[in-house]
Amino acid sequence: MENSFSLSTAAGSVIRLLQITDPHLFGDTNAELLGVNTFASFCQVLTEIKQRDFAYDLVLATGDLVQDGSEQGYLHFCQLVKQLDKTCFWIPGNHDLQPKMLALLNQAYGNIHPAKHLLLGDQWQVLLLDSQVFGVPHGELSKYQLDWLQQTLTEYPNRYALIVLHHHLLSTNSAWLDQHNLRNSQHLADVLAPFKQVKGILYGHIHQQVDSQWQGYPVMATPSTCIQFKPDCNQFTLDTLQPGWRELTLHPNGQISSQVYRIQQAQFLPNMQEEGY
Repeated sequence: MENSFSLSTAAGSVIRLLQITDPHLFGDTNAELLGVNTFASFCQVLTEIKQRDFAYDLVLATGDLVQDGSEQGYLHFCQLVKQLDKTCFWIPGNHDLQPKMLALLNQAYGNIHPAKHLLLGDQWQVLLLDSQVFGVPHGELSKYQLDWLQQTLTEYPNRYALIVLHHHLLSTNSAWLDQHNLRNSQHLADVLAPFKQVKGILYGHIHQQVDSQWQGYPVMATPSTCIQFKPDCNQFTLDTLQPGWRELTLHPNGQISSQVYRIQQAQFLPNMQEEGY
């Protein structure tokens, strides 16, 4: 497993995180996904993030960074996320091509860091899991991932924990999308059950906002920085809601507060006649 990362803060400080997810960038900056230029929408999200006064400590990029598996797509991501000027940690999504992703992003390119275990201040830890199953859209956590999760939580019992992955746990009430969920979510629940310090689970993948509960844990899903999927639709359906991001605050008492924001200064409308991608 990749090395860990430590962030020092004053005792009792809050930790602030920024989540960006599912940019689906292409090597060609003019390319579109279902009618949306994903490079332009990602740029707009970053522009509006920088206009806010949320003093985040680090960035979590939760998968599907690139749509076409291109080296240039990953380089675009690295170059664009530099402007956030905070260390960015990442996990793969089902669309990512891991050989290229690992080769480029594991080099700690710019402010990109490969660590998957983040020790934040003196009270929190973030564990980033790889749920990708090569060549298919659904997710699964390997025995290696589950064993590492269990081992790490055991090793740090006095730190509150936020678990991060790409694939979703809760139903979206959309048959076409829910078939692409985390297939072994019960295995995850079994591993987490003994660890009362787990305070939340964060993911992307579903291109929509969720703030709910799963197995007693707060779960959060975040809009994509490009196209959005409409919930409660059994057939593939796009939404006209705008690209967004999530801001999270980890409190010293173990609570997590968060808020989703969507762009306000531009509009990206998909081709609503599309039937899949």
